[in-house]
Amino acid sequence: MIDLFFKTELMNEDAINRVLSRIAHEIAEKNKGVENVVIIGIQRRGVSLSKMIADKIEKFEGVRPLSGVLDITFYRDDLSLLDEHPVVKGTDIPFNLTGTQVILVDDVLYTGRTARSAMEALMDLGRPASIQLAVLVDRGHRELPIRADYVGKNVPTSKDEIIKVHMPEFDEKYNVELFGIVNSQE
Repeated sequence: MIDLFFKTELMNEDAINRVLSRIAHEIAEKNKGVENVVIIGIQRRGVSLSKMIADKIEKFEGVRPLSGVLDITFYRDDLSLLDEHPVVKGTDIPFNLTGTQVILVDDVLYTGRTARSAMEALMDLGRPASIQLAVLVDRGHRELPIRADYVGKNVPTSKDEIIKVHMPEFDEKYNVELFGIVNSQE
């Protein structure tokens, strides 16, 4: 049995909003505007973050980038380990990805396997001009050669730690917390 214990709050609501504003500005700057930019959130918390980034871009650029939702359930390399009946939350990308600058948004970058699965899923939907990755937290420990183009916060962790991103739609709070893992024998 695995137990978690709270270590520290890494970001509160204000800090999350600040880093998302910075990421939104960096996206507009790197892409010389947002005319050909689309923002795709990876289910679940990446979707919330992608909407917040799109809101911030619209506020300072005056144009809201197209946005969509990506479910990577059937692209995961650990699908057989998850559940006999995986829960599919659905993909909703009601526009053509071919030739666009896709900003893929997720909450935490860890091994790189989620990002790899997401890129594979996107390529089945079209041929973007580029795929850029935006994450709220990069915690290290990559197993694949994946890096984020936009990072809210780098948090070096041990493998005995977990980062939890809490969003209002799913949780009772809005922050990022670090937990330690205790393996108990029960």
